[in-house]
Amino acid sequence: MAVTLSPQHDDRHDERDWETVDRVVFPTTDADMTMPLYAIAWTRPALSDDVVNAFADFYSLDFDAMNEAELRRLLNANRRTPADTSSQVFSVDGRTAVTVHKGHHASFCTYFNAFPASYWRRWTKVDTVRFTAEVRGAGMLQLMRSTGRGLIHPVREIPVEAPDKATTVSVDIAMDGLLDGGFFWFDAKADIDADLHIADAQWAVPRSARRETKTRPFSIAIATFNRAPYCLRQLRAIAADANVRARLDTIYCTDQGTDHVCDQPGFSNVSAALGDQLTYIRQANLGGSGGFSRGMFETLKAGRAAYTMLLDDDAISEPESVIRAVQFADYCSTPTIVGGGMLHLDNRTVMYAQGERFDKTEVRMFPCVGAEYNHDYAQFPLRDCPKLHRRFDADFNGWWLCLIPTAVMEEIGLSLPAFIKFDDIEYGLRAKEHGYATVSLPGVAVWHQAWHDKDPGRSWEEYFNNRNRWVCALLHIDRPKWQMMYQMAYGDANLGLRLVYSGVKLRHLAMRDVMRGPQYMIDALPTALATAREARRGFSDTDTRANLTDFPEAAVEYEPHGRPKSKRQVQQECFRAVFESLTTRRNGTADKRPQRAIAAKDATWRAFRGASSVLVTSADGNSAAWCRRDNALFRKQFKRGLFLSKEFFKRWDRLAADYKAADLGSVAMWERIFRG
Repeated sequence: MAVTLSPQHDDRHDERDWETVDRVVFPTTDADMTMPLYAIAWTRPALSDDVVNAFADFYSLDFDAMNEAELRRLLNANRRTPADTSSQVFSVDGRTAVTVHKGHHASFCTYFNAFPASYWRRWTKVDTVRFTAEVRGAGMLQLMRSTGRGLIHPVREIPVEAPDKATTVSVDIAMDGLLDGGFFWFDAKADIDADLHIADAQWAVPRSARRETKTRPFSIAIATFNRAPYCLRQLRAIAADANVRARLDTIYCTDQGTDHVCDQPGFSNVSAALGDQLTYIRQANLGGSGGFSRGMFETLKAGRAAYTMLLDDDAISEPESVIRAVQFADYCSTPTIVGGGMLHLDNRTVMYAQGERFDKTEVRMFPCVGAEYNHDYAQFPLRDCPKLHRRFDADFNGWWLCLIPTAVMEEIGLSLPAFIKFDDIEYGLRAKEHGYATVSLPGVAVWHQAWHDKDPGRSWEEYFNNRNRWVCALLHIDRPKWQMMYQMAYGDANLGLRLVYSGVKLRHLAMRDVMRGPQYMIDALPTALATAREARRGFSDTDTRANLTDFPEAAVEYEPHGRPKSKRQVQQECFRAVFESLTTRRNGTADKRPQRAIAAKDATWRAFRGASSVLVTSADGNSAAWCRRDNALFRKQFKRGLFLSKEFFKRWDRLAADYKAADLGSVAMWERIFRG
């Protein structure tokens, strides 16, 4: 480890040997909503027993032996106040500059500003990282590191006495002790009578560790459909970031809608600013898979870019994330897909997911081992969450932000022609089978609309969810498991108990179309959306109205009762509800008014039990439907589902062989689709 402090100097020699790959940045807009992701007030680290005691998770608590006082102590032990980002502690002076005010202490062990050292240790040949920053004022910089357990260790304390002239601080840190996880970061403490100014803090690695000596550009693929203002905002953000522009070849913006981005006020200015770094394409609506594949296809055809970054049109990007992903990929020992996390757009400090795994038994996704969905970095900052310091290994990354090397596309092709849903999962699995890993890199993320405002079962998306799920299973699972049959029946029952009979029909339509074979998937790409929409017609759950007053007033309002049950008891209750629906003749098609009104948040199968008809609001709060029970229809649908499942598993081997042989994601296949 080397430490130097020197006045500002010409470091061009260092720049030839070291490359900055991670810049400490700060928000210049929406800071009140996002600051805990960048900087927080320092607090004393707390060490809980479970961090060092491997047996802490072995035993259950004996609640019967616990009195009220002990229970209160247990609950209060984990109460936290949101992270302090008060301007009294520090203030942001610019995109890369911050001032810690006199007598205060700030920490930069945060999502966007902690260096993910363990990921660099695992996936690259980097053995040393260099921290540099320009400091002025008086105080102390504290270089820190953590382990995979979340244990925090000091690296070096650097006193700062530079009242008049900025001084450059440089520290080299060896990449050891990081196999299971760990981050590097710095904390800053100002003297009692002086501010401490920090600017251009950054992490650099030796250029000699690059996979290729030549630096090549990357492209960005954005697919958009009638989200023109959002897409223009994305283009504007990219155009304004110099670091991204320095490596960018071009943005392939594929517009598949009728409300065109090029017609938006301000598009001409953004287009002029980007120049030949914007390639605007219009094509028929082939869904997200078609839009992203077009950008990947054009990248291969142009032959200039080393990577294509898939970026959602309606996401808000942290531009530093884009260049971090690219530079991390430069240093990966082998070509590697590099993705990022998805932060909630309506709650900016909540991380929906940072990489996910795929369960081949139940054909579903789940968080990486040790991770969780919907983590709030304001309530539980990275610094105070030991479990987040472990390295998470992913099977795939959502295509809200995902960087794919050209070498990978050349070998395994482009997306499945899936229209939407499961294309990102299938691609990650396909890449893994060819020896290409996916890394979901901390510090790389976008803000995207959260899923809690969506209910795919009540929309045409249910068709694509199920069709593509089972196509993915055929391509990547050798033999079906009994749990798959259970999942199929469970899916039908879940929608049927919620009186969403249109969703059950779409599930069966999807299964039928899977059994038609791969060519039908290709032929139906331009028409599948219209077919799914048409199939939903005629059901009470699809007769939606914009106002609750468009329906008769419900007799009662559903109020969920707070009587928790064991998982086994809940399952038994669910089975009884299914049995009742399959064996009774209850029918609400002739009801004069809804028996019950249910808010979207409470619209689980339990809320519908015992009601002949229900007035339920949509997940996005924009409409409502008067869903009417028809147990005779449900019996017919449930039997149909069991029949289709049986046929599907009977034909599994032949279908799997057909889908694999079809090479649906090949470049040649997509070229025919685009020409068609």
